Amino acid sequence: VQLQASGGGLVQAGASLRLSCAASGCTFSTYVMGWFRQAPGKEREFVAAISRGGGSTNYADSVKGRFTISRDNAKNAVYLQMNSLKPEDTAVYYCAATWAVAVVVSDSRYDYWGQGTQVTVSS
Repeated sequence: VQLQASGGGLVQAGASLRLSCAASGCTFSTYVMGWFRQAPGKEREFVAAISRGGGSTNYADSVKGRFTISRDNAKNAVYLQMNSLKPEDTAVYYCAATWAVAVVVSDSRYDYWGQGTQVTVSS
């Protein structure tokens, strides 16, 4: 399984970004997909996850109401729409895939990881 995240960049506070993660080498629809992030000097943290069919999602409290995770199984892709960005959202964002049935939030439950894409939000 290969995951390729893209869409990061440098934006001002209040702006929006859409991250994409393209999957290959797998039957994409059989994986729960998640987004995590890691800021400098901090541990990696859960951001959002989505079920295999897209009908169930889970978000970190810090991004609820601002971020939306979605997926397109026909395109083998998962997305993270980020609105009303804040400086504290600055981090490297990673997409990940898990065989778990549930929409899990622990990074230890994820089996495959992408390389990350940098998001920087200036104040």
